[in-house]
Amino acid sequence: MNTEISVWWDRLRGMADGFPPQAFAFVQEGLRHTVEQLTGSEEPAPEEVRHVSGRELCLGLRDYAVRQYGPLARTVLESMGFKRTEDFGRIVFMMVDAGLLRKSPEDSIEDFECVYDFDEAFGRELEPC
Repeated sequence: MNTEISVWWDRLRGMADGFPPQAFAFVQEGLRHTVEQLTGSEEPAPEEVRHVSGRELCLGLRDYAVRQYGPLARTVLESMGFKRTEDFGRIVFMMVDAGLLRKSPEDSIEDFECVYDFDEAFGRELEPC
């Protein structure tokens, strides 16, 4: 486990709800990917940093998973405990509660509900939205 994940894991372990450290690292890395896609820059200037909605993050995580894992994306996500977009939201809000991410007053766990169906997004039947 790299140092950054280890530090996060110390703060998250008690609230992880069965998710492994890799699930939290995936969401953090996918968030970086999403911001890069939205801003067009790996290192956006402070004035370019913008809020990422739950829907935008879910779409970015889908893209990131496919880019990283190709046809194995669904299998890898399932191994981390992800079965639906709501699971991404659970991780995000655990990270918010641990002080690792910030949210706006309008953000809600419901923003992650049924953003897409994993069967359609990753090509295998499991549990429909």
